[in-house]
Amino acid sequence: MNDTIRINKFFTQHGICSRREADRLIEAGRVTINQRVAKIGDQVRQGDVIARDGQVIPWGAELIYIKYHKPVGVTTTSEAHVPRNIIAEIAHSERIFPIGRLDKDSSGLILLTNDGDIVNEILRTEHGHEREYEVTVDRPFDQAFLDRMAAGVVILGNKTKPCRMERLTPKRFRIILTEGRNRQIRRMCQALGYRVVALHRVRIMHVTIAGLPSGSWKALTQVERTELFRAVGRDRNQTTGDPGAD
Repeated sequence: MNDTIRINKFFTQHGICSRREADRLIEAGRVTINQRVAKIGDQVRQGDVIARDGQVIPWGAELIYIKYHKPVGVTTTSEAHVPRNIIAEIAHSERIFPIGRLDKDSSGLILLTNDGDIVNEILRTEHGHEREYEVTVDRPFDQAFLDRMAAGVVILGNKTKPCRMERLTPKRFRIILTEGRNRQIRRMCQALGYRVVALHRVRIMHVTIAGLPSGSWKALTQVERTELFRAVGRDRNQTTGDPGAD
């Protein structure tokens, strides 16, 4: 069985830098494998001593990618002093952090990881990654409200990007965004004279909250991880992380 990986993939798996940046380090002669200067395309395996600028990089745990069903009242922060912070609520054995955020008074899906390299790749607005929400407002709305929301609403001095809207009930709708501005949905509704009374995220890109009870979490499946890496332009064969459950 081939248990080697390319040296640049070792760097991404350990959350150090992107493959492109790893290649630049290697080309500059700053990376060694067993005290030998590394070359682009070198393969490494567990037990090899890999160093950057003379500093050995330990073979640590593989990267973690999980999804969590955040209840209302949990704060999306890694600051330990904040009551009911998301890290304490999940109580994962490894150090992880959220990708993006959900307001304390919102519920639903949020992704967490220890892979610092992937966070910006997911959050960059220009990538147009979808986020789907189910929203309840304080009074019935008409078709004009849906059309205006879909076309974009001016909040904080700038118009939001066009989005997709669907009526679910007289006071409830589904909205699919490709950007994530601060309290965006609440501000959009407020600008049109409505107040959000419940906001629930059900999907981020291809990852859904289906079957995940409130307050619980689980690791992304291999299929979910593979699709995640493909969506952000990473090696489609990179499927690191523990596929286990809660």
